[in-house]
Amino acid sequence: MDKINKNSVALAGEFAVLSQLALRGYDANMTLGHTKSVDILISDPIKGKMYKLEVKSNFGGKPSRSKLFGYTLNWMMGEKHETISEPNLYYCFVNIEKQTNIFRFFIVASEVVAEYVKVQHKYWLDRKPGLSQKEIDIPMRQFRVGLEDNYSIPTPLAKDYENKWEFN
Repeated sequence: MDKINKNSVALAGEFAVLSQLALRGYDANMTLGHTKSVDILISDPIKGKMYKLEVKSNFGGKPSRSKLFGYTLNWMMGEKHETISEPNLYYCFVNIEKQTNIFRFFIVASEVVAEYVKVQHKYWLDRKPGLSQKEIDIPMRQFRVGLEDNYSIPTPLAKDYENKWEFN
């Protein structure tokens, strides 16, 4: 199989996340697309709390090195993600390595994602000399996980979010 469609990648990511949650004692269910901005509903039977999880998956997503953003893994986001910040909402960014099908999971609180997406987009816009923001301001955004320690803007680091399955 040469090319895997986006829906298959998304489902693979969601099922992989469900398996990780089950192994950690959470009760979790996919929403099957009927709940806006939520892919998985999670119940923590020990804490008696509920959480929402949005899963973003990429396949073959190799780390990239950018002059602006450094050495990172990246996921596509939208303008709406700049403002989605809820105490019990988390994102799980899934990176599926193409050659080995090894999964990496980064669990990040929605407020961290919203702040990064907003700040990185402004940083990108500010570095487009000669063009008005109206000409280049598109609804596409990116979320990045840093693989090093030194960035021009505050960047969530892999070492702080990879496999951090504890929800607050």
